[in-house]
Amino acid sequence: MSDAIFISVAIDGPSGSGKSTAARLAAKKLGFTYADTGAMYRAVALAVIRGGGRADDEQAAGDAVERVSITLAYDEASGAQRVFLDGEDVSAAIRAHEMSAGASDVSRHASVRRRMLGLQRQAAEGIDAILDGRDIGTVVFPEAEHKFYLTAAPEERARRRHAELAAKGNPVSFDECLKSIVSRDENDSTRSLAPLRPATDAVVVDTGGMTEEQVADLLYFRITRDMKTRSKEGAS
Repeated sequence: MSDAIFISVAIDGPSGSGKSTAARLAAKKLGFTYADTGAMYRAVALAVIRGGGRADDEQAAGDAVERVSITLAYDEASGAQRVFLDGEDVSAAIRAHEMSAGASDVSRHASVRRRMLGLQRQAAEGIDAILDGRDIGTVVFPEAEHKFYLTAAPEERARRRHAELAAKGNPVSFDECLKSIVSRDENDSTRSLAPLRPATDAVVVDTGGMTEEQVADLLYFRITRDMKTRSKEGAS
């Protein structure tokens, strides 16, 4: 049995807070594996919709999550995470605007969250990993060595999402993006099961006015500083 000690980093926050990009960049700097757990919920939503169901229908979502296979893979060439649904690369399809609301809807269902909990923990088993989502530090990895909660004003997050979608050729208005952000915040923070909230021991970071690189550098600094401190304490 290996005595290796692996490091887990939990990054939570609302939609558009920049957690996915910052987590990916920080993981690259640290040499850790990055897992975007929110993409897994988007994949479930895509499976439900493709099957002719509605993401807010618990029966349809529960059936889908038990039926399909969802896997994550890291593309070293591009530095991006790829998401596979039953072997199909759906990395682009799950980023469609409607998949954001779909992910929020399916994440409210207990059957879906139970299934996702196991898959998310498997994604970080036996490796140094950074995971981002909405309940990583509170539910999935409450014992994570490093916890962060990234946030920003709804208008700032809507601006980012609007720019992101425009760059991908998806003509969604700013007002529509803002409405979606506010609605998802409400859904994610008020659901009865694993609501969106900072872990009590998480470092809260307001990313408003910060670049993606600045956020990633802050995460890298805090993680490596804490790792050095713990190493010294362990050696004393």
